Amino acid sequence: MSTIRITKKFNFETGHALYGYDGKCKNVHGHSYKLSVTVSGQPISDNTNVKFGMVIDFGDLKKIVNEEIVDIFDHATVFNKNTPHVDLAKELIDRGHHVLLVDYQPTSEMMVIDFAKKIKSRLPNNIKLHSIKLQETDSSFAEWYANEN
Repeated sequence: MSTIRITKKFNFETGHALYGYDGKCKNVHGHSYKLSVTVSGQPISDNTNVKFGMVIDFGDLKKIVNEEIVDIFDHATVFNKNTPHVDLAKELIDRGHHVLLVDYQPTSEMMVIDFAKKIKSRLPNNIKLHSIKLQETDSSFAEWYANEN
């Protein structure tokens, strides 16, 4: 049986700030992120299975990615909890804002590493995470590939 890759795309809005950065991104700002998640596996060959012919049901992949990433990061502001931004985060939380404190600099590069761990932990054993692409702007994105990690 052939190994097939399938990709599901997602969109979410997230704010962040890069502590210690020497450019504009040191300021709190946001992005309309586009996330592409590609998994690989063999299509189900059992014709009595309701998922016959599928690698994974797109709906099942959507559920995993929404629960692990989109529902958490959408309309949140992300800060590195190991920086003085934690004080700003506490202020925003006290005012009712959705804030995420992570243990990394919230760049696209570090976010795809985090996302890969979260998605991999939820995939069925016969499905492999192949790659993740996180597009921050129309011309800037970070990619994670399983064969390089």
